[in-house]
Amino acid sequence: MTLLWHGEEPIGICVFCTPALSLSLRRKFFGLSGRRSKLSCRALNRQLVTLTRVVIHPKYRGAGLASLFVRRSCESCAWPWIESLAEMGKVNPFFERAGFVRVGKVTMQSGRTVEEHSGIYGGKRRDGQRVRVSDETHRKSLYAEPEYFVFDNRGVGR
Repeated sequence: MTLLWHGEEPIGICVFCTPALSLSLRRKFFGLSGRRSKLSCRALNRQLVTLTRVVIHPKYRGAGLASLFVRRSCESCAWPWIESLAEMGKVNPFFERAGFVRVGKVTMQSGRTVEEHSGIYGGKRRDGQRVRVSDETHRKSLYAEPEYFVFDNRGVGR
């Protein structure tokens, strides 16, 4: 997590978390193949983190701060690769301005189940149990096809 401050006031946050185990565009981008093992998942977690949330205080939106804040937040990360999924990526070049590469659109078959959505948008608790998205989240994102972005952080500030 990275915070952006204006004096004593927090005005932005970037939240990073463990990546989902499987994502077809990631496999394509990195040339991954084969079954995932416990060892390959550990290796992935050492190499990749997901930027899951970017929030800027409404008073500061539109001022050009967000893309620079995201870039600096990513550059300060210990991980060599940062990925993000964003529905707004279709219409707003925010991530490209921050230094990410647009890889493509995540598409799923129609009639997605809550479990399929949970695989993309859910997470895991500390005990390893999968977090299931709510029925409301499932309904709202039923037709979502977010863009997949990757930030190459190798060698930055190292």
